[in-house]
Parts: sequence; structure tokens; C-alpha cells
Amino acid sequence: MHTSIQHIWQDLHQELQKFIQSKVKNTTVSEDILQEVFVKIQLKVHTLKDCSKLTSWVYQITRNTITDYFRKQKRSSFTSIEELELLAEEEEPFFEGLTNCINGKINELPDKYKEALLLTVFKDYSQKELAEYLGISYSGTKSRVQRAKEKVKGLVADCENVETDDSGNILRPF
Repeated sequence: MHTSIQHIWQDLHQELQKFIQSKVKNTTVSEDILQEVFVKIQLKVHTLKDCSKLTSWVYQITRNTITDYFRKQKRSSFTSIEELELLAEEEEPFFEGLTNCINGKINELPDKYKEALLLTVFKDYSQKELAEYLGISYSGTKSRVQRAKEKVKGLVADCENVETDDSGNILRPF
């Protein structure tokens, strides 16, 4: 198996480095990602069932590792609820067409619901990732996100430029 890793390294090292560099645009980071990719290959090469698919398998690991890097960067771009609140107060609304009223309503949410909503909807956390981040159960996270969405829906229905049907369902948010 060790020989296989050496062959993979020799065959794909430069090609993968260029691929990673084209996505990350930082030489030091791309080298770190490349090392991480080869560690993953070494740990998982025994799971590869069809050797003819080695290159595509290695590229899939590489793409996933690059994606993980960017997710970590995105998450580390804030550290507190105050910084999350700044997201909701930015001049540009979260989604095209949303009004200041809607952004203001998001800011009215209790911190735990605001955080759950901002991280899952606007920072692309999965609910499993959110559960890990918050240190709560997955089912607790699902409930918190659902409650946050219900609360914001109720608050947004009060915005003057939001149309609702007779049941309170939002028809048009602008």
C-alpha cells in the first residue's frame, strides 16, 4: 500500500497542486491542502474498490478538502452574536428584494434563534454542523431552526409591504 501512495504522489502531485492553487489562490494554503489530501488518501486508499477510478477518486477528495477549507474560512469570519447582528444590519439585504423591515425583524429575534437562522440560512451551515457548533443535539438544532423560521415568518407578516393570505401565509415579501 505504501508503494501505491508513492505512485499517486509522483503521478498526481504537481497536477493536484496546480488544481488546488487555481481554486485557493494562496501558495501556502494550497500546499497545506495538498498535504491534507494525501493524508486522507493514505488513510482511505484501502476503501477504493475500482483502481481504474483512482484519479477521479483523488480529485473528489481534493474538491471536498478545498470545500472544507472554504467552509472553515466562512465560519471563522465571525466570532460572536454581535458580529452576526452586523450581518443583518448591512446596507445590502440578505436576499435580493428583502426589505429593511425584514432584516430588522431578523434582528428582533432572541439571540439563540437569530444565531440558528443566520448560520443555517446565510452562512450555509447544515443543521448537523450547527448542532456541533452550538454543542446541542441534532434534534434540538432542528427544532431551534424551525422555531426561528416560524418566529421570523410571524414578525415579517407585520411588515407593511408584505402581502399575506387569509391564513397568514406570506404571498409576496416585497
